Amino acid sequence: MESTVTVDPSGDRPTKRPGYGQLLRTPKAWTFLLPGFAARLPFAMLTISLVLLVQHTTGSYGVAGAVAAVAGVSMALLAPQAGKLADRFGQRAVLVPGVLLHSAAVALLTVLALTGAPLWTLFAAAVPTGASVPQIGPMVRSRWAARLGDTPLAGTAAAFESVTDELTFVLGPVIATALCTGVHPAAGLATEGALSLLGGLLFAAQRSTQPEVAPRPAAGAVTGGDSRSALSVTGVRVLAVAFLGIGTVFGGLQVSLTAFAEEAGHPGMNGLLYGVFAAGNTLAGIVYGVVAWSAPPQRRLLVGYAALAVTASTLWAMPSLAPLAVAGLLTGLCVAPALITGYTLIDSLVPPGARTESFTWLTGAVALGQAGAVTASGALADAFGARAGFAVPLGGTVLALVVLVALRSRLVPRPGGAGRGPVASGGTGRGIGHRTPAAVD
Repeated sequence: MESTVTVDPSGDRPTKRPGYGQLLRTPKAWTFLLPGFAARLPFAMLTISLVLLVQHTTGSYGVAGAVAAVAGVSMALLAPQAGKLADRFGQRAVLVPGVLLHSAAVALLTVLALTGAPLWTLFAAAVPTGASVPQIGPMVRSRWAARLGDTPLAGTAAAFESVTDELTFVLGPVIATALCTGVHPAAGLATEGALSLLGGLLFAAQRSTQPEVAPRPAAGAVTGGDSRSALSVTGVRVLAVAFLGIGTVFGGLQVSLTAFAEEAGHPGMNGLLYGVFAAGNTLAGIVYGVVAWSAPPQRRLLVGYAALAVTASTLWAMPSLAPLAVAGLLTGLCVAPALITGYTLIDSLVPPGARTESFTWLTGAVALGQAGAVTASGALADAFGARAGFAVPLGGTVLALVVLVALRSRLVPRPGGAGRGPVASGGTGRGIGHRTPAAVD
């Protein structure tokens, strides 16, 4: 097992407890972090922008949610394939045509919605819109992994990336809502397409930090270059279910908070309500990433997810905007620990050549849960009122928790595999060493 002591990438003395400052001094880190942030922000804007535009043109949250769900399902199904191709052929080769297709699909969907085109055309355009969403987050995580290897900073990078994801979910929906309600109903989606194109091309231009293409493995290995999927690792499937439940929280709140604010006579408050929820995510992520945890990550995931299920179960009972904001904040505080632990567990479950694909499975699971929740919450809000929409994150998190508890042993790496990765022992990255991947069914 390797020592937990590593050398500061900036050339400073060795340290046993690396932090965010040391991580950000990694050579060339900012060359992919800044364009990466610009390119991943649109991911958090897409669903709410679609919902607000289509609801404006059709008058139905149910239809708006269904269109957004088609985009989400398309992304969830095809994003892992893009991750596998990136592992095999390189990120730039996949990203450049992807962002060009995405911006064109977004433009087409916007025009169709504004011109009153038949509903089936909106659903048809939503397919390439979702399928081409650039997978910037997983690609950034892979760049960190390639540069840091099995050092304590790898765990810090995982926490930092989860915090960055949470920050995008703070800013993205708020920006999209402000644009759609204050400028034009299509402004959010138009901005999403433009940012995806510009940020994606800038990120793809950073060739020096792109991970090397994984060599073709021997038959039967589970890596990014093989025909088999990283989803064949049992632990990855369990984590995907957990992230599916987290997606129901994101999607359910985006629709239900909007409908609740409208029912309360304050439609402009929906962005603030969601911003409070997402701010809780960010705050919890920052704190979680600097704590030296002694409990194993599998246990932390179970405890954190149980807390998430409990807080999400209270949302439907809130009588007004102020208590709902408090409940949303508490729910947000419980989301980040589950996300960070899940992402860091990936490194102990799969070999390096399957990282990008594995990350995209988790990202896709969030999108799939979000898509289903947007559809279900929209239909419930239309039929029974805004409060009914909060039943979706309640059900999603409780069901996912049941799966986590039942299959918790599958998250423990088992001996006999060939992969390796940093132990997800906490945001500080302590206890780094070689681990073997989970058993493959």
